[in-house]
Amino acid sequence: MNTADLGLPVAVPSTALFTDQYELTMLQAALRSQNADRRSVFEVFTRRLPEGRRYGVVAGTGRVLDAVENFRFDETILGFLRERGILDEPTLEWLAGYRFRGDIWGYPEGEVYFPGSPIMRVEGTFAEAVLLETVILSILNHDSAVAAAASRMSVAAGDRPLMEMGARRTHELAAVAAARSAYVGGFHTTSDLAAGFRYHIPTVGTSAHAFTLLHDTERDAFTAQVDTLGRGTTLLVDTFDVTEAVRLAVEVAGPELGAVRIDSGDLLLVAHRVRQQLDELGATHTKIVVTSDLDEYAIASLAAAPVDAYGVGTQLVTGSGHPTCSMVYKLVARAQSDAPDAPLRPVAKKSLGGKSSVGGRKWAARRPDENGVAEAEVVGVGEVPAELAGRQLLVPLVTDGKVVAREPLDAARDRHIAARAGLPLSATQLSRGEPVLPTEYL
Repeated sequence: MNTADLGLPVAVPSTALFTDQYELTMLQAALRSQNADRRSVFEVFTRRLPEGRRYGVVAGTGRVLDAVENFRFDETILGFLRERGILDEPTLEWLAGYRFRGDIWGYPEGEVYFPGSPIMRVEGTFAEAVLLETVILSILNHDSAVAAAASRMSVAAGDRPLMEMGARRTHELAAVAAARSAYVGGFHTTSDLAAGFRYHIPTVGTSAHAFTLLHDTERDAFTAQVDTLGRGTTLLVDTFDVTEAVRLAVEVAGPELGAVRIDSGDLLLVAHRVRQQLDELGATHTKIVVTSDLDEYAIASLAAAPVDAYGVGTQLVTGSGHPTCSMVYKLVARAQSDAPDAPLRPVAKKSLGGKSSVGGRKWAARRPDENGVAEAEVVGVGEVPAELAGRQLLVPLVTDGKVVAREPLDAARDRHIAARAGLPLSATQLSRGEPVLPTEYL
């Protein structure tokens, strides 16, 4: 299914205005200078990972493909641009027929990346490629930040399931994207029904403290929930007294009670006490779910606790302190003229302050050591060395304007697990450190 066809409220009718004004004013000036048709190559990369992170995670690629397909200037959008006086009539006429007809290559979704990795390469005329800068960056920066946080939390959780519960902590559409990215990064379920509807992510949810407070007694609340959802439900036990609530929960649901949820307090201590109490009551198979402002460090601290699953909200959807990946979209090569066969010339920004870039249309490959573990991210221009030819990372995503790489979300999720497993073991350390692989330029 093409998710771009679903429409509101979890999509938008056009992505054309998800852009900065200067993309359009550059277009107008390029049309006037007769350079708009020069073949150009733009690349997405980041100069550095967020402080202390060992690797990045590519996420949002599927959403980029939807956005590119849906980048259209209809009469309403053109009317807005005309009314504001943003563009002249020749440019508006050009935009009326806009379709991206070029090629896009990129790291497949779920793959890991490092500073300098050419995460996405957009090739076409300057005019058609420059317009996509902002929407591509907004998607990749947000989704990859969430996926990186999710990946770290997944490492910390080990085999224990993770539930994404951050919808109320971010913009309503960002929540859907965040749930998608969390799934790519290793989460198992989401509480957000829009994400479940659009991306077929398994959804979960039972009750909040409000449901308990609605009833005259905690027993009444538990009884109503069990009668409605069955004995396998999850009962929230920290509204009043945890010990009494656990006793009531087992009394109402019996030893077949599915789980109890703890949302406050010293989770390590409370989890141990609740596990002991459940076992003494005969509910030896009842699971313990913890929520309460978790991040990867809190999850890691509970590794020895009798916890069966984690629910994460705020820290996940905000990238666990790093809500963006600082990805940029830079012109790295352009044709010497607008002739179709004009050779490409590398171009690059040269500036102070660490904001320079490397020119040229690049390839990337991950070199393994003698044990098959990755030891370097190799980025080059020109011919790919024979020993790296079979290890290239970029794959075709769009060819001649047609999407060629749409895939199920589970494919990206599985790819990430495999990519992370191929990194040195130190990649999974939560302590601060440098990127686990160096980037070498050829």
